Amino acid sequence: MTRTLRHALASIALTLCLAACAGKQSLQRDTAPPGPPDAAGLDPLPALQREPHFKTIFDGKSFHGWKAADMSFWSVEDGAITATISAEHPTDRNHYLVYQGGKLGDFEVKLRHRILSAKDVNCGFQFRSEMFDGKITDDCRGYQVDNNTGTPWLVRLYDEHGRETLAWRGERTVFDATGQRTTTVIPGDDGPARFKLDEWHEYDLTCRGPVLSLKVNGRLVAEVVDNDPKQQDFSGIFALQLHSGPPMKVQFKDIRLRLLKPGK
Repeated sequence: MTRTLRHALASIALTLCLAACAGKQSLQRDTAPPGPPDAAGLDPLPALQREPHFKTIFDGKSFHGWKAADMSFWSVEDGAITATISAEHPTDRNHYLVYQGGKLGDFEVKLRHRILSAKDVNCGFQFRSEMFDGKITDDCRGYQVDNNTGTPWLVRLYDEHGRETLAWRGERTVFDATGQRTTTVIPGDDGPARFKLDEWHEYDLTCRGPVLSLKVNGRLVAEVVDNDPKQQDFSGIFALQLHSGPPMKVQFKDIRLRLLKPGK
């Protein structure tokens, strides 16, 4: 074997080794648990970093790529999409700010969120959903990440205008082909919440085929496997929600989207 050939083979081996190590490290980053809790027992907010295949879908200063039927409740404040209900500008209905990038099928979205109110209020965001005119115009139905201050569960996977609660925080629910549900506990996540809704926290939602997985600050908190052909949705709009209620301010920022290949 010539020296040139030996060098070429060694270079190829080194390249393959580095690629394998990079793949392993990437997998470890994707599956790594959150960092150690702070003194209050809360999971830390993940550090923002550039991640391959994610694109930012809110520019932090405008509503480019977003639209609501009534924009009077929506503004951009401190780099965050902000929805406000006040005594001077109340509402008795839900409002939705819809991402204009088209329907999403299999995807992962990460966003930061908080709710500010003196009262117990509700908020969330829709995914694989649709706008429709029902009892009110420009309403929304479908899957939702739903949260509620003043409750022990704080966040859940929900079906707006449908089956309602799919999985509470700390639960994994599987729907079979007849619509029957089987719910089990996610070990370690059925106790006190490790985040606060009135502080910035990060949602990481992955939808791949019938599997819907929700993390908060890097920790899996709820999961649904929806095998019910009469109820499951494999694509739809993505929209931020302002829920009716007392005066409140809800904010969303650092919204990043990664499209995935369709999964079973």
